Amino acid sequence: MASTQQTDRPAYLSGGRRAQRKPIAAVAAARYTGALALLSMAVIHLVEYAGNGYSQIPTIGTLFLLNFIGGTALALALMSPLDRLSNGRGGRLLVTLAVAGAAMSAASSAFLLVSERTPLFGFQEAGYRPAIVLALVAEGLALLCLAGFAASRSLARR
Repeated sequence: MASTQQTDRPAYLSGGRRAQRKPIAAVAAARYTGALALLSMAVIHLVEYAGNGYSQIPTIGTLFLLNFIGGTALALALMSPLDRLSNGRGGRLLVTLAVAGAAMSAASSAFLLVSERTPLFGFQEAGYRPAIVLALVAEGLALLCLAGFAASRSLARR
């Protein structure tokens, strides 16, 4: 009977352990969802580069390849257990990576939307093909999740 009373205690009597579980899970979900969205964005850029002939476009092709490399590196780093590094360095590094990933996805979306309206480095997109819609969705999701993760981790430190 005594054990039942201890497990049914409200969060304010249990040192707040139960109250903190949901926000920690939400922050982790934002981190990993953002990383997977960033990886999706990178793969879409690789498919466009290698499969749809973007490698032949002088500046745009190079930018698509760099987007794939950078997005993949950031996504893999965000999914690695960096928060286990000592002295809090891992947490700071994760926030920095999340901000970089959010900035990369925002820049990719902005450049895509610009190239829909005016030529960008001599290239202009035509229409919203499925790859463009998927890229915009992945970039938007990565931006929201990674910015939210970085903000929540930064605010939790204060």
